[in-house]
Amino acid sequence: MLTCQGVRKEFGGRVVLDGLDLTVEEHRVVALIGASGSGKSTLLRCVNLLEELDDGSITLDGEEISDPRVDPDRVRRRIGMVFQSYNLFPHLSVLENVTLAPRRVHRRARAEAEAQARELLARVGLADRADAYPDRLSGGQQQRVAIVRALANSPRLMLLDEVTSALDPELVGEVLAMIRDLKADGMTMVLATHEMGFAREVADQVCFLDAGRVVEAGPPAQVFGEPTQPRTRQFLKRIIEAGRL
Repeated sequence: MLTCQGVRKEFGGRVVLDGLDLTVEEHRVVALIGASGSGKSTLLRCVNLLEELDDGSITLDGEEISDPRVDPDRVRRRIGMVFQSYNLFPHLSVLENVTLAPRRVHRRARAEAEAQARELLARVGLADRADAYPDRLSGGQQQRVAIVRALANSPRLMLLDEVTSALDPELVGEVLAMIRDLKADGMTMVLATHEMGFAREVADQVCFLDAGRVVEAGPPAQVFGEPTQPRTRQFLKRIIEAGRL
């Protein structure tokens, strides 16, 4: 479904993505792991066309979406992205946040958009919070609403950028449970995460990024259990010593 070839991105002369290659098959979950600054979030932003590539190409469903002539808004209708900081509109209710894009971008009737939104909210245990405003929700509830908002556009691909990093530890579980459910539904996902145990459990493929490149990629059992690259082994040793795996 998704192919990144030779993706390069610089910021102020600093190389963040350095000829990165990545392939994501349909209905698969790919977890991006690595130290802060390794390029995980930048890669997701490039896939969603929030950043313009300096070199390389990104292809979605056979279309080179990184071509400057491509309308990014049209591409984003097929991609759902969830950020670590929720980014809900504070002046809109939960229902209004979820239905805004389906109504304004996809031109769905209000009744249709609201019916779908209420169904999605019910699935994640938030049916009774449809009329609440974001500041009345816990962090875990806000992040679940952010995921529902992305799902309301019926995306082909979901990008999840450190979606638990801003949450208190006791709220992480409810968001991870929602991602497990998405996987069970066959949603194709690329997620950047520091939750190593979760990546090991839910991902079909784990990609270890370092200095803007995929240093090692493979099934979770191989990457976490028998890494072949010295840099991967060094990273995981530190993770284990910190009690995070």
